[in-house]
Amino acid sequence: MTELWQALTLQAGYNASLVALGAGLLGLSAGAAGSFMVLRKRALVSDAMAHSTLPGVGIAFLIMVSFGGEGRNLAGLLIGSAVTATLGLYLVDWISRRTRLAEDAAIGAVLSVFFGFGVVLLTVIQTMSAGRQAGLESFLLGSTAGMLFSDAVTIAGGGAIALAVIWLLRRPMTLVAFDAGFAQASGVNVRQTDLAMMALVMGVTVIGLKFVGLILIVALLIIPAVTARFWTNRAEALLWIAAGVGGASGYIGAAVSASAPDLPTGPIIVLIAAAIFVFSMFFAPLRGVLYAVIRHQRFQERVHLRQGLLAMARSEPIHDKMTLRLLLRAGYIRADGVATKAGAAQAAKAARDERRWTTARQVHHDSAQTGRYDGLTPIESVFTPDEIALFDEHLAGAPRS
Repeated sequence: MTELWQALTLQAGYNASLVALGAGLLGLSAGAAGSFMVLRKRALVSDAMAHSTLPGVGIAFLIMVSFGGEGRNLAGLLIGSAVTATLGLYLVDWISRRTRLAEDAAIGAVLSVFFGFGVVLLTVIQTMSAGRQAGLESFLLGSTAGMLFSDAVTIAGGGAIALAVIWLLRRPMTLVAFDAGFAQASGVNVRQTDLAMMALVMGVTVIGLKFVGLILIVALLIIPAVTARFWTNRAEALLWIAAGVGGASGYIGAAVSASAPDLPTGPIIVLIAAAIFVFSMFFAPLRGVLYAVIRHQRFQERVHLRQGLLAMARSEPIHDKMTLRLLLRAGYIRADGVATKAGAAQAAKAARDERRWTTARQVHHDSAQTGRYDGLTPIESVFTPDEIALFDEHLAGAPRS
């Protein structure tokens, strides 16, 4: 725990601190960029891009070795992965637009072919005598072991640039993600905005290869976004919550990996993100499972209480134990089942409101108002006091002219 606390407070060494900050920036940009893909319902496109980076890593290594280098320059490897990721994205788009295949089929084809080609290239590279192949396979699952200062700066800088671009383009990308037709009518170039989304995701994918690897980078793009969906219904709030979840996952995961060198960085980052997702799934107040159960239970209690009051107003016997318990707890009946003064008043109001809603449907032809009646919505929250007074006059048989 001491080592973990030192890593979290940036006291575990300069390089470990730089890696943690770089992972945090990567997580921030990945969470924000992935939000647009989730809202656009194109989450799997990022999977195709991630797997399309592997051949680029191998080809870039071969090119650098052929020019006399050792082949392990991170900037060169990232450029190579970006080129093949762009090619893979173009092929997915071309297949889905020019053939009868759906986008998911195009993604599956491109993903498998590019990844298979990349594995073959890595196998060939491992048999070469030239170059420095050791650790090249870390691009599959990620690794910060042996990361140089220049590598960490490259990744952190790329994450910061991606985050800045997301901030500048957040409004048109949000419009396109929610309603492309409305965005186009509003003057937004949907095609260019879509390409900007893809470019951002590709950039995050490429710079995240060293941290989480091409297999797990998809999780860092998608998990924060779906986690944020449990907490909010607002697009901008979802964007920043997802960025926060991604940033926290990257920073904490890198710190945990630094405090326990035997643990791989990429899987730890993804597991931290998954833990936040599970917590949100159960405990988020908006869409969490626990709060959904509580809301359902409260709804049932309101239904039972309402039915109990109506039964009291009609002098009908109440046999349901839950209804009796709720009426007793609310102070509407005594222990012997006799209505209290407050209970009689509430029962009379419930019966009167039922008749008011019936009159409202006869007087009003606006179904948007009268259609809101569900037996539980207070009539005072829908109609004004003057309108309710009019309903009462109708009930009394003397409507106003």
